[in-house]
Amino acid sequence: MAAIYTYWISTALLCVLYLISAYTYLTKGVRVRQVLGELGYPAYLVPFMIVVKVLAPAAILLRVSVALSDLAYAGIFYHLLLAGLAYVGARKPSGAVPAVVGRVLLTTSFVMQNAARDVPSPYVQATMF
Repeated sequence: MAAIYTYWISTALLCVLYLISAYTYLTKGVRVRQVLGELGYPAYLVPFMIVVKVLAPAAILLRVSVALSDLAYAGIFYHLLLAGLAYVGARKPSGAVPAVVGRVLLTTSFVMQNAARDVPSPYVQATMF
């Protein structure tokens, strides 16, 4: 039972993190473009990232397809990894804190998903818990 609660809490917090980020990208677009520019990313990524930051949590929560859900986990993993590394590379390590928190939540959610979902992911070992 604890694994189920752990899954849902970590998944909910991860999704809230991403949805707040999408909201920030929508409402503070000028500042977001400036920060992305400082990190070396082009401003045209902002609309694409808004869509991704809404669709990835939706794919995980709705779980229409296990493969799509696992693809969303992978996309979020790489996004958080690159975001954290970009801040470290720009010598602004405090900016990487949300990425680190997100990766902890993501890992917890991914590892615990088979305990809480009816259809298991083939990428999580069944004998872990």
